Amino acid sequence: MNVLNSSLLQLHEMLVNKEITSEQLVKAYIERIEATDETMRSFLTLNKEQALEQARKIDEEGIKEEEYLKGIPVGIKDNIVTKDLRTTAASKMLENFVPVYDATVMEKLYQAGMIPVGKLNMDEFAMGASTETSHFQQTVNAWDHTKVPGGSSGGSATAVAARQIPCALGSDTGGSVRQPSSFNGVVGMKPTYGRVSRYGLIAFASSLDQIGTITKTVEDNALLLNAICGPDEKDYTSARVEVPDFTAKIGQNIAGMKIGVPKEFMSDAVSTEVKEKVQEAMKQFEALGATVEEVSLPYAPYGISVYYVQACAEAASNLSRFDGIRYGYRVENVENLEDVYVKSRSEGFGDEVKRRIMIGTYSLSAGNFDAHYKKASQVRTLICEDFAKVLKEYDVILAPTSPTPAFTIGEVQDPVAMYTSDLLTIPVNLAGLPSMSIPCGFVDGLPVGMQIIGRPFDEATIYQVASAFEKATDFHLEKPEIAKGEDHE
Repeated sequence: MNVLNSSLLQLHEMLVNKEITSEQLVKAYIERIEATDETMRSFLTLNKEQALEQARKIDEEGIKEEEYLKGIPVGIKDNIVTKDLRTTAASKMLENFVPVYDATVMEKLYQAGMIPVGKLNMDEFAMGASTETSHFQQTVNAWDHTKVPGGSSGGSATAVAARQIPCALGSDTGGSVRQPSSFNGVVGMKPTYGRVSRYGLIAFASSLDQIGTITKTVEDNALLLNAICGPDEKDYTSARVEVPDFTAKIGQNIAGMKIGVPKEFMSDAVSTEVKEKVQEAMKQFEALGATVEEVSLPYAPYGISVYYVQACAEAASNLSRFDGIRYGYRVENVENLEDVYVKSRSEGFGDEVKRRIMIGTYSLSAGNFDAHYKKASQVRTLICEDFAKVLKEYDVILAPTSPTPAFTIGEVQDPVAMYTSDLLTIPVNLAGLPSMSIPCGFVDGLPVGMQIIGRPFDEATIYQVASAFEKATDFHLEKPEIAKGEDHE
């Protein structure tokens, strides 16, 4: 069995049966990265020597049957803090920042025995939908190198799709795990807000950010989410709820389940081709015994307006810490303190980050707070209530992940047009719900994803529904050209 196309469970079996060592596995993936990353440009920093050293230690300890993730490599989005490993958030502001502590999710990955092999490219400070705002490089789509990989977790999704890594962590503030997963034909989960600790995640919008998981298959995704969840006293928004085994319902029948499809998510804003793929998926779910019905989320279309007021306001607050004083980029040849602040931030931040800081500052200003931020908060409550009403009657909600397949690099120049890429994912973040994107077809050779949205802390049902669809179809078995003929035996 080849290594690069194997699932996490298959890799685990190989390691337990001593068909391969962890060191050999890590070497295979590092060789793959070195052979392909000049094209893909997924990685910002490689952790080669430390990863191999960790793998050798694991080989000495041995791997038990129940240690499903031990000895397996993982990629990390570059806004997740990693001790002694450069963490940039793809910004000039943090170009040389080497943290002195690990994010909670990193501690959990180490406890599970996983091996981080590097940090993955992204939109600067997670602000973007195409990874085009990265200060360092342009990651490309795994299926078509002229297309964007999506964002902001573009590096994470592309690396998994191109078989540079078996799984990766991303972060999702308005769709930043699900949309790039859709564009690259992989599985991306945004858990319920509070399910995964945000301690050590460089903050963009604190009431929306959530670390998520990107894998090739649904079961792999559940295994990875198992490892990173749980309450954390270092994160006051971390939910004090029990963490179930997310694989428990995988393989169970979905006959009799009720699936709602919001008419607002199948509007003219969504391309005809994408709608057709989701409609075909609806028929597949009916063939599996589920009831699929149209529902309404009347306030969801206001999600983008609410999001860009609230997220930008929180970003303006969170990014005020990058001031050229304690850490990060600091301009030289300044005459006074104001120069340090203004010039360091002017040179350290990219255009999209500055744009969002300005929008947020405007929304929070004395004359605009009630008209913009307060009004957005009220509409956010209505969006939450919409979802709650539908999810009382239905087990899950089904919708396209993105209005279109991946678009061409450089094609979308208007920032407002770019914001519409998150039209279908943003309402889920505003409501704090779990949602997963899985492949449901192809349009002109490019993957199309659909999202399955669940009740709060009911990720297990999403995995059940997603795995039933995955088992009945073969979209997850399709590979981009760069992943063909590259199998390590």
